Amino acid sequence: MKTLKLLFGIMLTSLFLGSCSVEIIDEHPIAPSQTLHQKLSSYDLWYIDIHQTTGHGEVPSIQRAFTMSFQGDTVYANNNLAGIGTTGNGYGIPIGYFSAFDNILEINDNLHGYWAVEVYQLAANKIELYHRPTNTSYIAYGYYRSTFNYDQVFYDNIHYFLQEYESWEKVATLGGTENEFDAENFLQFLASGNNGDFRSSRDLPGTPVHNLYWDYTGLYNVANFSDTNTVKALTLDYDYFTDEYFELSVITDSEIELYHPSSGTAYRFVGRNFIQYKTADNKDKKRTKITLKDFGKESSKRTINPNSGQNLKSSR
Repeated sequence: MKTLKLLFGIMLTSLFLGSCSVEIIDEHPIAPSQTLHQKLSSYDLWYIDIHQTTGHGEVPSIQRAFTMSFQGDTVYANNNLAGIGTTGNGYGIPIGYFSAFDNILEINDNLHGYWAVEVYQLAANKIELYHRPTNTSYIAYGYYRSTFNYDQVFYDNIHYFLQEYESWEKVATLGGTENEFDAENFLQFLASGNNGDFRSSRDLPGTPVHNLYWDYTGLYNVANFSDTNTVKALTLDYDYFTDEYFELSVITDSEIELYHPSSGTAYRFVGRNFIQYKTADNKDKKRTKITLKDFGKESSKRTINPNSGQNLKSSR
């Protein structure tokens, strides 16, 4: 690949686990005392930091994964946020097989076929996965399941979570004053850059997803509050109408609460038709470099009623 690319002041800026020291080191293949297979399997998980990706190509298996694991000769990946930390005991789902020799990693993906990348060690738990044909590099950090912060990954990528169901159906309206959003019974979130597309429907509860008529469309945006990471600011920018603003809380991997501060109403939505990213129907789904922006203020920190039998998403 490249020779002796000196990395200055490398800091482990992954989104988890506080601070870790990282040695400044020349880029080189895996140390001779350890085979590539041993290196890849020495950590339970390799977190793919999509924001450090360089190049304009992609390796589908890597581009779509939040984490990858190499156990035996099987490759596992967490491609979904719903269930991350519990699916496959934290490894995710098996996506294919791999072989490793010298510094070459070969992946035979069940969906995307054969891909080969060069592996370079940047630090003890940091590697570069380089796809020479497209001059594309991915950076991955090794972690153990017992110390990996699955929740941090979930909340920092929550815009993807909203897209993992074909629709969200309203199942409860709690308190508040009457407002226009009371009539909205279904929401759908679609991928489209930093501001994704959404659709809403006023069809009767219980209507099958494939029979829904989408009354309204627009753009949605998810942003961070300055005082919490587990509640997000969700703005629905309706075409031809005013924006609707909510505070988004996750109750379970299939239920969310949208609190509407202007009316004091809380809406509960349940995900319908989970989309697991492993089949040809969703093979084009992939991660991109999206960072949640700061909403610019604190949340109202509405507390979910403890008597409801539901709690905020807890640590996995």
